[in-house]
Amino acid sequence: MANDNFVQIVGSLGGDPELRFTTAGVAVCSFSVAWTARKKDPAGGWVDGETTWFRCTAWRDMAENVAASLSKGMRVVVTGQISARDWVDNESNNRTSIEIQVDEASPSLRWAQAHIERNEREKPAETRQAAAKEPAYDDTEEPF
Repeated sequence: MANDNFVQIVGSLGGDPELRFTTAGVAVCSFSVAWTARKKDPAGGWVDGETTWFRCTAWRDMAENVAASLSKGMRVVVTGQISARDWVDNESNNRTSIEIQVDEASPSLRWAQAHIERNEREKPAETRQAAAKEPAYDDTEEPF
């Protein structure tokens, strides 16, 4: 996957993450991250620039962990594959959304502390064997 574009952003969650499940039972979590550029004005004070919104999607265990761990307003660090999607809104305006397929997500520890609780991931041998026989994930399936 040498041609994939990956980014890392730091921003604030615009709302609580939304956890849903596909018809096949695969967890998917959607959330928005806002980043606002800041610069100093001539008087030495800070001025906010435009806010950029990133729509993020996490899948499977990551989706469930994001939904359980993050909430509106938290400062987060997100790493993943970035893409742009063009669409037309209800008023026939052309729009573009910046989307990230999440590879990693975490709270920012710059101004906060986190309590880490490791999830149990070990499966019994028969569960691992059954999982190996399941069909591969189809990323063309609509998440909602």
